[in-house]
Amino acid sequence: MNTITITPKDEIVMRLVHFFITEANYTPIIVNGVKDEVWLENSEAKYKIVRINSNYIHNEEQFRTDLFKIKNVMHQIKRKTVSFTMNTFNIFLDVNENVKLEDEKHIKSIVIHNMEDVEKNKMEKYFPGIENKLLKNTEGLDLIINVTEDINAKTAENNKIYEGTFKPKKIIVTYFLMALCVFIFFLSFIIGKGNLDAYTLYKLGAVSRTAIRNKEIWRLLTGTFLHTGLLHLLVNVYSLCVIGVQLENFVGKKKFLVIYLISAISGSLMSSLFNSGISVGASGAIFGLLGSMLYFGYHYRLYLGNVLRAQIIPIILLNLFIGFTIPGIDNAAHIGGLVGGYLSTMAMGINGKSSKTDEINGYIVLVIYLAFLCIMLFR
Repeated sequence: MNTITITPKDEIVMRLVHFFITEANYTPIIVNGVKDEVWLENSEAKYKIVRINSNYIHNEEQFRTDLFKIKNVMHQIKRKTVSFTMNTFNIFLDVNENVKLEDEKHIKSIVIHNMEDVEKNKMEKYFPGIENKLLKNTEGLDLIINVTEDINAKTAENNKIYEGTFKPKKIIVTYFLMALCVFIFFLSFIIGKGNLDAYTLYKLGAVSRTAIRNKEIWRLLTGTFLHTGLLHLLVNVYSLCVIGVQLENFVGKKKFLVIYLISAISGSLMSSLFNSGISVGASGAIFGLLGSMLYFGYHYRLYLGNVLRAQIIPIILLNLFIGFTIPGIDNAAHIGGLVGGYLSTMAMGINGKSSKTDEINGYIVLVIYLAFLCIMLFR
């Protein structure tokens, strides 16, 4: 009959991995070309990366080589997760006593010889509460079973949140907003008898600083459903379809509608501050959806890092650049919508990612931002 033998190093690794995954919300990372190492990631933690190395470090040169390898992996993860800084907590389990560990910038290295080091000396000040949260009173096969069951339960919980966020859903609000834009365009075309000049659009509810200051507040919203012509309409409806379908699927119908409306109003407020003429179009609200995608993508950057870096950010920067260089584009509305979408998403939160503190801070900043725009507009 085969027996299972657990070495002291195995025990330390299992207890640490159990803590980091089930208590500290870290996620395992697959790193190619490594052996006897565990890599874990939590983009919201002080130490975004925790690395546990069971290999024997026998001299200073090997230690330096190991640090070089860590920096290369950190660089890859930073690129994938679009992170500007990344602190790594580097745990060694087997180091020659003559090797002197030195911290590098953004890399904290410690040696753990036994569980007493974990519980009382070296880990507590970096991860407060770890002593009370470590899995205890289990050894041998029971330890393996308990660690496996708890990690599987945590993984299943995370997978449920992930599946609920990313699985395809029925899209309703985006298509309704697209249809509404088209309906209002043809209605305004009929009312204006084929003429959609500035006067006609103003009468139909375009965004206007003077009119809004005269208490026609409804223009902050109605102007975002008007368009100057068929090409203007088609560009915005297409953009709304491409971005809106994805975002509505990610955040849900109610949140999506709130984000869209706040973005539209935020864009109109900013436009009114900087433009003395009239403004129409859904582009401010659409930029708000991009701002929302930016916030969402950042919090799910372990999965959407490439999309965030290669698509969302370049699209935002390119469109802002076009707005600054081509006359007639209301870039103030774009910027206002972008900020409004980002902050409204922060206020409502991202499933499985946002804490109550994040949401409260989002509400506070959003209210201050909108209040500031209103004060500046109506002063």
